[in-house]
Amino acid sequence: MLVMLRSTLFTVLFTTLTALLILLLIVPVMVLPRRALIPMLRLYAGFVIGLLRLTCGIRLRVTGREYLPTGGAALIAAKHQSAFDTLVWLYLLPDACYVLKQELLRVPLWGVLARKSKMIAVDRQAGGKALRQMLTEAKAAGAAGRQVVIFPEGTRVPPGQRVPYQPGIVGLAGTLRLPVIPVATNSGLCWPRNSFGKPPGVITVALLPPLPVGLARDALIPALEAVIEAETDRLCGVNNPVDKLVD
Repeated sequence: MLVMLRSTLFTVLFTTLTALLILLLIVPVMVLPRRALIPMLRLYAGFVIGLLRLTCGIRLRVTGREYLPTGGAALIAAKHQSAFDTLVWLYLLPDACYVLKQELLRVPLWGVLARKSKMIAVDRQAGGKALRQMLTEAKAAGAAGRQVVIFPEGTRVPPGQRVPYQPGIVGLAGTLRLPVIPVATNSGLCWPRNSFGKPPGVITVALLPPLPVGLARDALIPALEAVIEAETDRLCGVNNPVDKLVD
């Protein structure tokens, strides 16, 4: 019962905060340059993460900080268990550029912010054309010194389950010519997919040693999957300590 009450409080405050952000930014966004929007999105993401802690007792821990980009182009391949994963990189990175599904651009008002911030929207029904467009936009993002974030599974996958990794990460790695930074997480334990309740705990975002530039597809995807899934299984199978938390 307590979890549901706290989750309800979070949902109400989160929805209100998001609506206010969009209403306050929608006009300035139309006239300001993209870079003026990024600090606002980072601030918003930080507020939501703090709100999770205050209302639901969910804390964030980041490990492998030595691999966290602090500026310049980078390529991150992150495990995707929860809606939390689509938020946290706005907070952790200086200029995150998500690869996301095109349908999200049709969300009223939010889609305008996504377009203005130049996220990479992919039409999953367009096949090769979508891949070429993704690579073109990713190349522009890299040239602008942004950090490209892709979820190689292509969808949220609950803890304990697996789906094949999609080949888009191979194209991005080849186009950007950057090391691929793997990321594991246990976010689905505290913010489960298709679940209203958000039990208290520690969400760990674990950055792992980058994979080298130039790996072929038949080497990159197995290597990426092996390190991400092994660490994710470890995170989801043990209780994480609550030290070194991000406030």
